[in-house]
Amino acid sequence: MMSRLLLGRCLSALATALIPTTLTLAVLRAGGDGGALGIVLASELVPLLVLLPVGGVVADRVRPERLALAADLTRCLSQAAIAAELLLGADRLLDLALLSAVAGAAIAFGSPAVPRLVIAVVPAPDRLRMNARIGVATSLSTVAAPALAGTVTVAAGPGWAAGLTAVLFACSAVTLGGVRTSGDGAGARRAFLADLAGGWREVRTRPWFLAAVLGHGVWHFVAGLFLTLGPVMVVRHLGGGEAGWTLIVQGGTVGMVLGVFVAPRLPIGRPLGAFAVPRLPIRRPLGAAPPLPIRRQLAVVRAGAAAYLLPMVALAVGAPVPVLAGAYFVAMFGLGLLSPLWETVVAEQVPEGALGRVRSFDQLISFASRPFGLAVAAPLALTGAVLVAAANLVAIAWQPAAPGQGPEPVRPARPRVRRRR
Repeated sequence: MMSRLLLGRCLSALATALIPTTLTLAVLRAGGDGGALGIVLASELVPLLVLLPVGGVVADRVRPERLALAADLTRCLSQAAIAAELLLGADRLLDLALLSAVAGAAIAFGSPAVPRLVIAVVPAPDRLRMNARIGVATSLSTVAAPALAGTVTVAAGPGWAAGLTAVLFACSAVTLGGVRTSGDGAGARRAFLADLAGGWREVRTRPWFLAAVLGHGVWHFVAGLFLTLGPVMVVRHLGGGEAGWTLIVQGGTVGMVLGVFVAPRLPIGRPLGAFAVPRLPIRRPLGAAPPLPIRRQLAVVRAGAAAYLLPMVALAVGAPVPVLAGAYFVAMFGLGLLSPLWETVVAEQVPEGALGRVRSFDQLISFASRPFGLAVAAPLALTGAVLVAAANLVAIAWQPAAPGQGPEPVRPARPRVRRRR
């Protein structure tokens, strides 16, 4: 079952990573501009953000493999419809936007079910290692998918790239749908709003979780700023060109994969030789501080997120491209450590009956913060440019007149010295 779970998550991650490049090339081939592309990409994000809390409630009520099956099948059908649209030459942007919205709604319901699926299938001692393997697969998919989608689009067209995505989602649905767990939702059935409020209460009564989630939101916001302003600075001002930015991105990818590989090998959860977080036999009261091993893992999680300070500082001071690449490598290494440790700690500390709702709030903040950082990067840069221009124009207006163009400044009279005769 564990190998089936890992294979299904790998297929789903690769299919998910293919979508942005495929949609971008499809919209550009259809004659759309940047505004049209933004509408199509936002059409997936908006229903995702709106429906994530709803998906968290559903994830705690339905068996996770069924929800993962339904979500991947829905995304398979939406990608198949996009492929048919593109292959038939319709290329209607409204259709692409609506189908992207359907895919976003499916993500909102399928994503909160994944942590419960991992808990149901993977024994506690192996969860950190499984989360690390899923993280490696996701990281590699993020790197390989744009090249794969671009190659298929150039060779055969974006319709075939969308068709490949649909096939991968179908395989993922069959694989994850074959995972067997026991029972239905882990929590008692109540009214929808009561369940939603109960999920938020689980978040609010755990200050360590809420603080970490807010920190993750800031991380995603700053990452959006860096990924928007970084290429402009490197290509136009630091002299690195496109090759320099490619070097920085590749260094970050290597760092993230290395961090995910190292995370389950850190001796911070249990004595040396055992790296999983122990499940406590006695339930602690809500809001109680986590035990010492968990606090150590949370310290690594927060340090990993704080490492993003390095590339932002390097970018701010105009550091050379090699220094910026090294800073981004360290930052993404921190992200690689963060991801599997965070998934494991949350699964151990949050009751299974509320895990879907709790994780949906976590994902909601993360998903919303990244595009917000992307959106405000250009206005921040424009604001900075306006401030620079205004300050210098004011300085010109206040500049004193040049000699010969205005009244000479009054000079104090020199005292007369009487000479002795």
